[in-house]
Amino acid sequence: MSQIPVVKSRLWRWRVLRIGVPLALVVALVFLTSLIDGNPGVSPGVWYQRPLHLFANALPGLMVAMLLVVLTRRIFLSFGLTCLGLGIVYGVNAIKVRNLGSPLVPADFRMVGQLKGGGAHLLGGYLPASPWPYLAIITAIAIVWALARYEPPMFARRTHGKRLTAGFALLALLGTLFAGLPAWAHVYDRDRLGMEPWSASATAGHNGLVTMLMQFRLQYAGQKHKADPDVAERFIAASDTRLREHIAQSATYDGQTPDIVIVQSESFFDPSVIKGLEANNFAPNLHSLAERSASGSLHVPTFGGGTIRTEFEVLTGLSLRYFADMQFPYLQLNTKVIPGMVRTLRSHGYETIAVHGNDGSFWNRNIAFKALGFDRFITQPQFPRGFKVDGNYMADSAMTDEIMSQLKDSGPPRLVFAISMEAHGPYDTNPNIDVAERDAIPVPDGVDGKAKLDLQNYIYHMRHADAELGRLADLLSKRERPALLLFYGDHLPALIDTYNTAGFVNDQPMLTQPVPWILFDTRVDKNVKQDMAAWALPGMVLDRAGIHDDPYFALTQVVAPVLAALTRAPDAPPPDEDAVQKDDDNGMGNVAQLRLRGKLDKLMAQFASPMDAAALARQKTAADEAAAAGARQ
Repeated sequence: MSQIPVVKSRLWRWRVLRIGVPLALVVALVFLTSLIDGNPGVSPGVWYQRPLHLFANALPGLMVAMLLVVLTRRIFLSFGLTCLGLGIVYGVNAIKVRNLGSPLVPADFRMVGQLKGGGAHLLGGYLPASPWPYLAIITAIAIVWALARYEPPMFARRTHGKRLTAGFALLALLGTLFAGLPAWAHVYDRDRLGMEPWSASATAGHNGLVTMLMQFRLQYAGQKHKADPDVAERFIAASDTRLREHIAQSATYDGQTPDIVIVQSESFFDPSVIKGLEANNFAPNLHSLAERSASGSLHVPTFGGGTIRTEFEVLTGLSLRYFADMQFPYLQLNTKVIPGMVRTLRSHGYETIAVHGNDGSFWNRNIAFKALGFDRFITQPQFPRGFKVDGNYMADSAMTDEIMSQLKDSGPPRLVFAISMEAHGPYDTNPNIDVAERDAIPVPDGVDGKAKLDLQNYIYHMRHADAELGRLADLLSKRERPALLLFYGDHLPALIDTYNTAGFVNDQPMLTQPVPWILFDTRVDKNVKQDMAAWALPGMVLDRAGIHDDPYFALTQVVAPVLAALTRAPDAPPPDEDAVQKDDDNGMGNVAQLRLRGKLDKLMAQFASPMDAAALARQKTAADEAAAAGARQ
């Protein structure tokens, strides 16, 4: 009988351990998530003030850990795997913050599918050079392997259905969470936890990275922005007079149809806008051409990366401001026909060609460019063997050579849309360069160490881009066939330490800084200065090419002076709008939604039609009509 209390005592201690150890691991995971997160709003030191914030930030990790416990029956292994996964997510987030100045957002996870083709090489360039992170990962994997091999199971394999039920329940909960089911908005309530929907950085700083990811996922999940045709119709009707005037004023060209060359220059901007570099002329060709071209500052919808955001706006004339849930349009659009400048030019007999010195599958361009209407897409494998490499990527000089090889003196006019690579980051490693030339580049006071190296490497490559702009303009000027050359930067490079140290001449923050644009016409000198937005560029190009039969693009030119400055990077603070801007912004938003869905043409047909046939400078020929039929396919 004396052994009974001992047995009961051991049984009691075993039960306490079975309950106490999991609870201790839960608390440990909450605080570990808080510690790795590093954002002040969920730091371990504020747990007594904001326990809900710490728990919400750790909840997805806790659910994953519990699901793994059910699957593996090993509690330390399960929590170890969860910590490894969290470490990888936070590590990738740290890399993005360091290089682009903004945290991960839900759309970034689409980049996993971009690792094939040229994506792994391009994204791999941002991985840390130090061996310590990799040693930490190897150590963590070794610990997980040891736990998988030696940790005894916590409970029996057969549990009479309890394990199966718990597993399905946890899997369903995780599925609904990652799918963004509205019910989870009660857990991640923006009023209770706080949220700044325009700023992932501010929200992460307040709530933690994981909570921010959940809130942004819930914000956009299942949303279908329905355009209001009545609002769009009233806006178009109110703009009708301005549309007619614009078409009449711009329809003046009656010469030979020009070739059109568009160069999207990777990360191009003029570094002299940085304090301490004002006296330097890093872009002499840009400045020289600007004296006889249309040029100015360009507001773009991204910063440091996300090239396809600017690219999408230029090719379509659609502002991503009106598609807030579309972070990476080429990865999120599932349509065979995307309206835009390319299809309009095809309808006027243009042959449309895209040129890019990287893998065509990256950013899903090989699919998206077909939907946009390009006839051909020339990528790195189609370039001549032995093309020049400068730094990590193809030299801009090789791209200029390929552009010129695509232009013909006879036959149909051509659109060549070229996407450069030479000035792409990262900027801390740059093989195949002239080190002496690079080291002679001046930097602002206070910019030193890695920031100095990054800035010098960037300026080294952007000067090559400027030189190629001058060479390309000269080559086009010598051809018999006239040409339009549109050149612009897609976004600022992510030289965050330099910007924070030196600042900008205009005293504006880095997320709202514009980039340069220039439209050079080989037929005539035309010095015009104008601030533009990326989505307004195609309408301007079509105007100069003598193509005026798409009233949507005319509408972009009418509203651009009012709305251009509203275009900003996703994490930039929202701009203030006056009453006129708000009205035009709301109207244009509904118009853009209808345009992307192919429901705008009938609505606009009753407005802005030319007063008479002579109002259009270039009438469609039979060849144009045939090309138009192809453009709609």
